[in-house]
Amino acid sequence: MTRRKKTRSLADKVTIRTGKRKDYRRWRHDNPDEVAPSRRYVDKKTQQRKLQAERKRQRQSAPPLPLHSASTNGDASKDEGSD
Repeated sequence: MTRRKKTRSLADKVTIRTGKRKDYRRWRHDNPDEVAPSRRYVDKKTQQRKLQAERKRQRQSAPPLPLHSASTNGDASKDEGSD
């Protein structure tokens, strides 16, 4: 007898008619109250959103870089495009 692989998937915890993905999707659609994301997943996503928001705040509060302030007419870019 083969050993079952350990998984965090909810699919293995649910006994359904055939075990096919289509049946599982139908079961999830019919029983939304029984299917909820794990606490671990929710915490992870919350942390990711906080980190992303912090990075966005840092980006927006950074001073703009003077990349193109020396050449404002843009002649070099026009010459490169006309081949």
